Amino acid sequence: MIRVLDVYLHDVLAGQLTQGKGGALSFAYEDSYVVDGKPAVSISMPLQEQDYDGAEVRAFFSGLLPDDIVRHRLAKYLGVSEKNPFSLLEVIGGECAGALSLYPEGEKPSTAKDEDIEILDDKSLKEILDLLRRRPLLAGDDGLRLSLAGAQDKIAVGMKDGKITLVKGHTPTTHILKPLIEDIKDSVHNEVFCMRLAAMMGIDVPNVEIRWLGNTPYFLIERYDRIKMDAGKVRRLHQEDFCQAMGIMPDIKYEREGGPSVADCQTVLRENSVRPAADNLRFLERVIFNYLIGNADAHGKNYSLLYTNAKPHLAPAYDLLCTRVYPELSIRMAMKIGKKYKPDDVFLRHWNRLVPDTKAAHKNLESQLVKMANHCVDKAEKLHSNFEAKGVKSEIFGDIIAVIKKRANHIKGDF
Repeated sequence: MIRVLDVYLHDVLAGQLTQGKGGALSFAYEDSYVVDGKPAVSISMPLQEQDYDGAEVRAFFSGLLPDDIVRHRLAKYLGVSEKNPFSLLEVIGGECAGALSLYPEGEKPSTAKDEDIEILDDKSLKEILDLLRRRPLLAGDDGLRLSLAGAQDKIAVGMKDGKITLVKGHTPTTHILKPLIEDIKDSVHNEVFCMRLAAMMGIDVPNVEIRWLGNTPYFLIERYDRIKMDAGKVRRLHQEDFCQAMGIMPDIKYEREGGPSVADCQTVLRENSVRPAADNLRFLERVIFNYLIGNADAHGKNYSLLYTNAKPHLAPAYDLLCTRVYPELSIRMAMKIGKKYKPDDVFLRHWNRLVPDTKAAHKNLESQLVKMANHCVDKAEKLHSNFEAKGVKSEIFGDIIAVIKKRANHIKGDF
């Protein structure tokens, strides 16, 4: 049986995702959409009259869905195969990352309504977070069709008068809420600390905060792919992660499994960004920062492109977490630095492989490494003091700072 989903970009019908016999996926742009020269849904699928029926279709649309365990639980709850992105998007594809929405053939996005928004008190929010553990993304709830990528439980929400809101229908969400990760000590404190530290280092990150439900913290982050317009309206901005842009399946997001490398990401930015030189500098800055904070999980889906114009630019940083403080997690980095996966094996000669082989490029990189190493330690200690002064305490802060000091000393010891 052939099944079809209409794919909308910025509420304009861009094309159709089709599941043919045997489950093969194809995507075709609407003829008028191509003639009008509208934006492509992905770098991996430029505008063309012919259908796409290759790996890039499955990679892009699978990339809109949760990863790993969350996807498995989601599929189990919905009674569909976790390897069937079409069936999953049919249920939860109404509000995805970026400006894409997927609807059954012939069904159009509804107009945003005030009644789509439900302000949540603490009791209602607790019920939702408890339910989230059993039903990822609250899939199956009438009017909720929300999809978020990633390997962690989360939900897209709105904000009204400082309160969390549950958003239904076609009204855009504005924030992402993450509860504590089970078996990962103080995950909320960890991510808030690393994101705030990145901001102090001059890295572009969305606003984040730690909130409390009784004695239980949760992580709240503004969506960088949403922008507030006049009269309080919210506009979706399109985005895609680097795996989607390269046509790489999300389940091989790590370089050692065939996922993007640092060089691959640099090439994507050089060939597609509206500001290639500046974005490559920002990308390299994030590679260094992730090394310093001990984030071994900075894979191809944790870097994205954001479309505010016809051509994209590097999206703000997200999912910054010190994984090194958890002995049960791998120390191998998601992307190699100069052919090395283990942080202790990385020296100056390996860093220099990430920039052009010129004296000027090497000198600039060396200066940047030392500067970031020094600043990261100083700002992490200042941030720790700021949190303590506000009564936000966790042993994880000291553990993260210890990792940063060790990594900074490793960098500086090579000069």
